[in-house]
Amino acid sequence: MDYPSVLVVDDEVDFLETLIKRFQKRNIDTTGVTSGEKALEMLDEKMFDIIILDVKMPGGMDGIEVLREIKRKQPLAEVLLLTGHASVETSIEGMKMGAFDYLLKPIKLEDLLIKLQEALDKKYAHDQKIRKARIKDLFRFPDRMLQEESEDKK
Repeated sequence: MDYPSVLVVDDEVDFLETLIKRFQKRNIDTTGVTSGEKALEMLDEKMFDIIILDVKMPGGMDGIEVLREIKRKQPLAEVLLLTGHASVETSIEGMKMGAFDYLLKPIKLEDLLIKLQEALDKKYAHDQKIRKARIKDLFRFPDRMLQEESEDKK
């Protein structure tokens, strides 16, 4: 596994701290926050590869609202929805909004790590496609690159 950047959003502090410690022991750059609002603030400060998001959080924004904003702010981040309260409707809504998967608590660390790797593989494959498309455009339209550079200098 590469060294992904992961944001964990969960109001259960013990679960959050345990997950952060276990991920960091595996060289996973992990940041944790306890609310959707704090998560959105973090998205303004740092780019994340994967976001593990609790669906049910008391007060403030719920996970689905946060997911909508995540996809607006960092559309290439893969989101794993995590909940202790199974709801078919919520899982379907989250998947339609672009979540990578929907997982139930309690979850074994090994199972979560497998899902994390699958999400990371998808993200890296998507990133690679974007890079290839940009390179292809550079060769097809080299003048466009020169125009963008001159506009950036202004």
